Amino acid sequence: MPLAPSLDDLAGLAEAAWARLPMAFRQAAGPVVIRVLDFAEPALLDELDIEDPFELTGLYHGVDLTQASVSDPSPRPAEVFLYRRPILDEWIERGDVALALLVEHVLIHEVGHHFGLSDADIDDIEADRR
Repeated sequence: MPLAPSLDDLAGLAEAAWARLPMAFRQAAGPVVIRVLDFAEPALLDELDIEDPFELTGLYHGVDLTQASVSDPSPRPAEVFLYRRPILDEWIERGDVALALLVEHVLIHEVGHHFGLSDADIDDIEADRR
């Protein structure tokens, strides 16, 4: 019986997805730290009013580029969190997409928030790509 992809496996898929993005996009984003965890912390889920931890596949944490200021005393790099178990659950439920493409989708969605885009903006961009 094959083992489920590990945290390291998903981190590798995320890093590969990041590397495939156009250089201009990556440069404009600046430093972005990608973190892969099994689930979001319970306190975060409470803060977001999410009862089922499987509902959150990713999260952007940071000051989006539309709000960033060069006068910030010590700006931290943006963080994108990918949640392994919810991503794997969606991958299995869907059954119609490669895991690497699903990880890429979640990563791009969260990095879109780094650029100040709303969920609706990101959905529109993805619809135009299809």
